[in-house]
Amino acid sequence: MSADPVRARRLRDLALLRRVRDRIDREYAQPLNVENLARGVHMSAGHLSREFKRAYGESPYSYVMTRRIERAMDLLRRTDLSVTEVCFAVGGSSLGTFSTRFTELVGMSPTAYRDLARSAPGELPPCVSRQVTRPVRNREAAAVAGS
Repeated sequence: MSADPVRARRLRDLALLRRVRDRIDREYAQPLNVENLARGVHMSAGHLSREFKRAYGESPYSYVMTRRIERAMDLLRRTDLSVTEVCFAVGGSSLGTFSTRFTELVGMSPTAYRDLARSAPGELPPCVSRQVTRPVRNREAAAVAGS
């Protein structure tokens, strides 16, 4: 009997976490912080962070940054915006922080990524491009390289 309320709460939390993830996907360029995200689903920031990481394997902050970097990669491939313009277009507030995080996730600087993308022959279909160009964190890259 006691498992039913626990299960019901877990399912409710998962639905709320999906709402948070969907909000991040929609509003990645807006100023987002864990406190505001948690307030939007009536959770504490700590509970949201723990449950989000348990459900999705990364913290809400990391998820926001991943979305921003994915969008930045797309803008760097497809537009002539400067790296600074791309940084602010995806919600970055500091070019230094953006470049550092981009380099951590992608493995090269935004400028190097743009140069590589421009030298690549042809355009990949969007469905393939999203999969191939998804940022990989250093710990994930090390695991893939060791396989």
